[in-house]
Amino acid sequence: MITLKNDNLEFRFPEVHRDARCTIEFQRTLRIPDDDRDYPLPPGLGRFPLRHIDDFARRLPERWRRRGGVIMPMHQAEAMWISFGGYSGYPFAVKIATGKICAISGNPWMNHLNKDPKDYVVLPEQPWLDGYCVEKGVIRQFVAMPLGKGYTAEEQLTGAAQHGGLQIVVYPMKRKRYKQLMARATVGMGRSDELANVLYCSAPEPMGLSPGGRMRQEIYDDPYGLDAWDQKHSRRCFVTIANSTQWMAITGERPPTVPPSALEYTEAGLPWFEWYGGDVAAIDGARKLEKLASVAQLGKKKGERPLPENESVDVTQVVGLSAGGATLDREFTSDEILRS
Repeated sequence: MITLKNDNLEFRFPEVHRDARCTIEFQRTLRIPDDDRDYPLPPGLGRFPLRHIDDFARRLPERWRRRGGVIMPMHQAEAMWISFGGYSGYPFAVKIATGKICAISGNPWMNHLNKDPKDYVVLPEQPWLDGYCVEKGVIRQFVAMPLGKGYTAEEQLTGAAQHGGLQIVVYPMKRKRYKQLMARATVGMGRSDELANVLYCSAPEPMGLSPGGRMRQEIYDDPYGLDAWDQKHSRRCFVTIANSTQWMAITGERPPTVPPSALEYTEAGLPWFEWYGGDVAAIDGARKLEKLASVAQLGKKKGERPLPENESVDVTQVVGLSAGGATLDREFTSDEILRS
């Protein structure tokens, strides 16, 4: 089952094991400069709000309703990262796609796990995912752009603006393998109808995700092997991304404010981060994703400036995080930034 609580998606598999549960949340963050320099990890600035699509079904186009899942708001050119958590330490394999393009392999969506090329991340080894795996140790940041403009990974690889949003499927470790693992080691761990009619009749396109600036982040290999995962039991969720105007029209809520720029954040003396994953091996980048043009690169070809405040920054304050620390150490509140 999948439950939504406090803007977290919780995936539970009681039919597999009582400890088989994990959470996924989407963190607001700085958009790092899209300048072909490699940057450290930016901070988390709080969760994006998530709402059930079904709660607003009458206000949505049919194709949105068919997808189900949840909806979240993002401003155009805003960045995000995905945080993996939970309390049990039970291992999971998680596939993440944007516009039904795998963010790890660059291949179209498939309803199973693949080893060559690897198209999933493993929890708890992978604490977060900030973007598309383009090289070993380098990702390009997830940046929201409207569908139909040619910027999204989906459009660049398929030539179509059909899906947008995020697609997630979670597979638990097989019960037998988990028991063997446990035996060997201890595992830690109110709107008006008029607005509704305007929204529906305009049939707005949802937002998609595009490759932004380069960031130092390793995507770790699977230390357990493909046969460790229970592919007979899975949970999947479609995350529709609405722009700020759509979000207000659908939910009646104001979206979060636009995060500070990378320059404003750095000049405030606040830290960036590096993650040290220990002995877990990192995988190579995907050739298909490596060939994608970033938002800034594509904008230059089009004669457009799609990214405001894209100045390069010199990062001098970097905090190291390791597998023994808490992922919350990467998060700041807006108040903390304003006080700095």
